[in-house]
Amino acid sequence: MRRVLLAATALFSLAVSGQAALAAGDAPDAPYVDDRSSAEAVIRSLYSAINRHEFARAWGYYGDTKPAKDFDTFVKGYDGTDKVEVKTGDVSDEGAAGSIYYNVPVAIQATDKNGQAKVFAGCYTLRQVNAQIQAAPPFDPIHIDKGALKPSTADFEEAVPPSCGDGPPPPKKDAALEQAKKAFLATYGDQCDKELLANEPEIFSIKYKDANAQPADPDKETRLFHFSCSAAAYNENSVYYMSDDLSGVQQLQFTEPEMDIRYVNNDSEEKVESMHIVGFRTTGWATNSNYDKDAHTITTFNKWRGVGDASSSGTYLFRNGDFSLVQYDVDASYDGEENPQTVVDYNTAP
Repeated sequence: MRRVLLAATALFSLAVSGQAALAAGDAPDAPYVDDRSSAEAVIRSLYSAINRHEFARAWGYYGDTKPAKDFDTFVKGYDGTDKVEVKTGDVSDEGAAGSIYYNVPVAIQATDKNGQAKVFAGCYTLRQVNAQIQAAPPFDPIHIDKGALKPSTADFEEAVPPSCGDGPPPPKKDAALEQAKKAFLATYGDQCDKELLANEPEIFSIKYKDANAQPADPDKETRLFHFSCSAAAYNENSVYYMSDDLSGVQQLQFTEPEMDIRYVNNDSEEKVESMHIVGFRTTGWATNSNYDKDAHTITTFNKWRGVGDASSSGTYLFRNGDFSLVQYDVDASYDGEENPQTVVDYNTAP
C-alpha cells in the first residue's frame, strides 16, 4: 500500500487544472520545466523531472521533509506506475512567521503497468519563505512541504476536495481578471504611476446578442477591464482590456484619424484654415476616458492644453463583440473657446 500511495503522491501533476499528465514512460518527449514562480509551477516542475527520469531534480523540489525515507526508496516508488491524470482545486494560502503556505486540493487517477486505475485525493502544502529575511545562502525557494493522498471511492471527475483543512473553500480566482492584470503589468508596469498600478481595475460586464442571433439564442458576454495608468496636469491615461469566450483577453485598441491641420497665415493657431483626414491609426491609450454602461460607449477627451480650448475626442460604440469608432471631434483652434468640429461621424451605421 505504501508503494501505491507513494506512486500516487509522486504522480500528482504534470499539468494543472485538469490537463492529463504525461506517462512516466514518455521520458524522451517530456518537456523540461523548472519553474518556482508559484505552487502550481513547482508541482509541474516536479513531474517534469519525474517524467524525464531526472529523480535528483524531483527530490530537490521538496524541503526538509522528504516524500520517502531516502532517495533510493523515492526512485523505486515509481517502478509500477504507467500514467496518471490529475485535477486540482482552488489554491488557498496563509501567512505564518515569515512564510507563506499554499494548500492545493488534488485528485489523481493513477494507472499501473497492468492497466489498473485507482483514484486518490488529498492536499499538498508548499512553503515560501520570505526572501527579504533570508540573509545568507543557500537561498530557500518555494518548495513542497508535505503531501497526503488517500484512496478515494469517488469518481475521478468528482474527487477533488472542496478545500484543504476545515475552513471553507477559497474563493474561485477570476482567471480573465488575473490574465488582464498580468498583461497590463507586463506591458505598462514601467510606464504607469506606481500608486495607480496598485489599484484594482474597474470591471464591466456587457451582455449582447450577435447581429444574426435568433431570439431564443442565449446572450453572449464580453467583460471590460479599465486600468488607470498615469495622471498629469490635465490628462489622465488609461488602458482597457476585453475578455470573451472566443478571443480570451485582449487589449482594446482605439482608432483615431490622422489630421492635416492648417492655420490662417501659418503664424497663429487661433484660427483654423482647413482640416483634412489623411489616414487612421490605432493606439492602446485612452485619455480622460469614461465607459457608459447604459450606452455601451467609451469616450475619450484629449486636452491639447490645460484650458481645454484645443482638444480631440472620440466615441467608441460596442457592437457585435467589439468597440468601433463612431464619432471623432477636433477643436484645433487655440482661441480660448470650446468649438469642436466633427470630422468622423458613423453614428448612422447599423
